[in-house]
Amino acid sequence: MGWLLLALWALFYLALGPSTLLLTAALLAVPRVRARVPRPTFTRKGVAVGAAVVLAGGALVWAVPDGRLPIPHAGGLLVAPAYDGRQVSATPIEAEQPPAHPWLARMGSDAVNNDAWSSGAQLGPGPLGDRPQTDSAWYGLEKCGRMAFDSAGRIVALCHDHRGAVLRVIDPDSLRPLSSKRLPDRRETEASPWQDLCHGSQFYLDNGDRAVVTTTERRIQAVGTADAEGRPDLTIEESWSLESLVPESDCLVTVKPDWSGRIWWASRDGRVGLVDPVSGAVHGLELGEKVTNSIAVDENGGVFVVSDTALYRFTADASGAPGITWRTEYDRGVERKDGQLVQGSGTSPTLVDQGLVAIADNAEPRLHVVFLDRSSGAEVCRSAVFDGGESATETSLTSVGSGVVVENNHGYSTPTSTLLGFSSSPGLARVDHVDGECQVAWTNDEVVPSAVPTVSWQTGLIYAWTKRPSLWGVSGWYLTAIDAHTGQTAFSVRGGTGPLFNNHYAAVTLGPEGAAYVGTIGGLVKVRDVVRKPKDD
Repeated sequence: MGWLLLALWALFYLALGPSTLLLTAALLAVPRVRARVPRPTFTRKGVAVGAAVVLAGGALVWAVPDGRLPIPHAGGLLVAPAYDGRQVSATPIEAEQPPAHPWLARMGSDAVNNDAWSSGAQLGPGPLGDRPQTDSAWYGLEKCGRMAFDSAGRIVALCHDHRGAVLRVIDPDSLRPLSSKRLPDRRETEASPWQDLCHGSQFYLDNGDRAVVTTTERRIQAVGTADAEGRPDLTIEESWSLESLVPESDCLVTVKPDWSGRIWWASRDGRVGLVDPVSGAVHGLELGEKVTNSIAVDENGGVFVVSDTALYRFTADASGAPGITWRTEYDRGVERKDGQLVQGSGTSPTLVDQGLVAIADNAEPRLHVVFLDRSSGAEVCRSAVFDGGESATETSLTSVGSGVVVENNHGYSTPTSTLLGFSSSPGLARVDHVDGECQVAWTNDEVVPSAVPTVSWQTGLIYAWTKRPSLWGVSGWYLTAIDAHTGQTAFSVRGGTGPLFNNHYAAVTLGPEGAAYVGTIGGLVKVRDVVRKPKDD
């Protein structure tokens, strides 16, 4: 009888989630109910058998290679819909495309913001909601937050566990690692692992399919992702030390090549510089301001960096050293908002057409999306977004050609912010630049705690990793597609339930075949449309 009740309780938990605990406690508070529940009896044999089962199960999970088991759900599958919305047709975005970078792999090679412009946009397809299917791969407590695709269509991912960074080549179909390389361990700091900017989180793929990555040892490494016969293999091919320019108390946070092939980098404490990969020479200068986000570069030699105080444009001078072309301060606000890692802009510079660059500031009570002229740094226009007192963003803007999409991360700081049915403040908004003025084209009330969204210019859909507030206490995480033209939600596909499906600042990445991939605390989630097989004649 006891085992039957336990099995029934487990089924209820799978269906209803954490609310089952409250219901159980309420029922047991009734004396007549409590009296009818059989009391458990413990014997040495029973305890030994139970312990053996638990240990055997744990050993089995530990022994199974990463990626062979799905990420476990935390219940609530009955009250967290598997799919909302409907299939939609593609409505492409007609806009100036970011130019192909000669030193980067194909478009989408920047593992954070997709391309040289840090646009967050991809020219290829994404899911349209045609009977979408979700798959996942469990890597334990390891998040693959940054992904790109090599020329063979394989995923190259930078993942992080309790020790630090792991570079992986992953099969895009099975989601199983094909090759793995542990990078230098995470440094001991006072920062929480959830808010540590110094754990080596940035890389890009160059035009030779090498992962160029920053490490905790203040080095930039170029890691080959395949052997001479094209099989997955991770081998350090080149390495550049920045110890002479970046002290031990500081760390590297971002890296990207300019149009001449020089590798630009920035550190948390505001040191910006470059590496000449031909001569091996390294250069740097100090801003005296913190840098926490990615670099954008354009075809005119401009390198754009946003600090916690100002937006910069750099170029390399005749000697190959970095120089400041212009510096434009923005409204950094009066304090760090709930939902940000540091006070100031939480975005990377995003280049858009008409020769503009966009960032979000940190103004009170509402943040602004600000467009500036790339050549002069002069402000062109700005527009406030989201409700007063609940507006903050710590993820980059997403380009839609003439404008950008910004998401609201207010209220999110660590995964504990979204436990049970709680969530962060809602909101996405599109801001366009039209004839020298900023216009809010639409707003959307989806909740995007911390995902770096992406947009497919081929489908015209923005893909975000969303969470729904739930009175049942269920943490349901969804891949949500939003029409970039109208701001209407097209469909949402449940990725999973529970804290292991929290992405914690990981980007949504679209693969060459149109599937969407999201790194979560527990591993990797893939959402794709089911491909209909043609009928035989």
